[in-house]
Amino acid sequence: MILVSTLLFSACESIQYYGQAVSGQLYILTHRQTLAKLLSDPAVSPHLQEQLERISAIRTFAASQLQLPLESHYSTYVELGQPFVVWNVSAVPEFSLQPLTWCYPIAGCVSYRGYFNEAAAQEKASAMAIKGYDVYVGGVAAYSTLGWFSDPILSSIINRQEYELASLIFHELAHQVVYIAGETQFNESFATTVEREGVRRWLQNTRDSRTDTESLTTAVAESIRRQQQFVELVQKAAADLQYMYNSTLSLPEKRSAKNQRQQQMRSDYARLKVSWQGYNGYDKWFGGELNNAQLATVTTYNNLVPAFASMLDIASGDLPLFYKNVAALAQLNPAQRQEQLQELLLSDATKAQ
Repeated sequence: MILVSTLLFSACESIQYYGQAVSGQLYILTHRQTLAKLLSDPAVSPHLQEQLERISAIRTFAASQLQLPLESHYSTYVELGQPFVVWNVSAVPEFSLQPLTWCYPIAGCVSYRGYFNEAAAQEKASAMAIKGYDVYVGGVAAYSTLGWFSDPILSSIINRQEYELASLIFHELAHQVVYIAGETQFNESFATTVEREGVRRWLQNTRDSRTDTESLTTAVAESIRRQQQFVELVQKAAADLQYMYNSTLSLPEKRSAKNQRQQQMRSDYARLKVSWQGYNGYDKWFGGELNNAQLATVTTYNNLVPAFASMLDIASGDLPLFYKNVAALAQLNPAQRQEQLQELLLSDATKAQ
């Protein structure tokens, strides 16, 4: 009787979950407006038109200079009426940094559960917390449908600075170059590598075509520097926590050590901010619990970036060759792929010494 009830609950939960997912995606598909129409509509605000023109130029750059599969992606716009398109729920055991995964028909198993409604995401997070997991709910401004639909520009990203728009579009288009179902860290680290290289080239192109590039170049370089320092701070904390979780300490001792390391992270961040001259862009992130799930969202996107950066160097910056080599890596079995990635990481670490 308990087994039957569990199966029925799981089935109902799946139906409800996929129902909201289908409803959310249908809203996006049925509310798309073409850039061409919006750019010629006098009723559209000058700010929105200016941003759409910038995105149009970024699209052209992505296809011509980065050889990313553009097709009709980001040629339409959707007004969402909310700050994010989805909210992702991440859950990680109390003494681990390995995220719980959920499996889907197309994307495979990924380390988050996405909801088009924030309240539903918070409800799921609360349920996972009751089970003893560390949980984190993060708003997502855009996502890739992996080529199943033409991805639109969403109002959740429209007010970003130009280089931030470029970063996001390059990242999401990269998922259509290489994507391994169920390999979140591989997929996100590869896309992050393409994003960073794309922004570097976009900035060089901008420098050649504008007269006011000095301040922009400085701002982007400073943003990238702060982001890298933030990532390194989190990666160091994650490594320390993982070492402690694998130790023979008792559970109460681990809880105490975990809390101490979280507090150390806050102190480290406070010291780091001194060099940022008042920049507080990560204050909200550090205002949270700093639990395992929150840390895992950062490491997932960045831990393999040095390996892919090494592959790009090996390809001498030739993006088509880089994409080809990454695609070949994706064809290996998981053990072989992990071995090659670890060799690349070790090689990168050796060069840095």
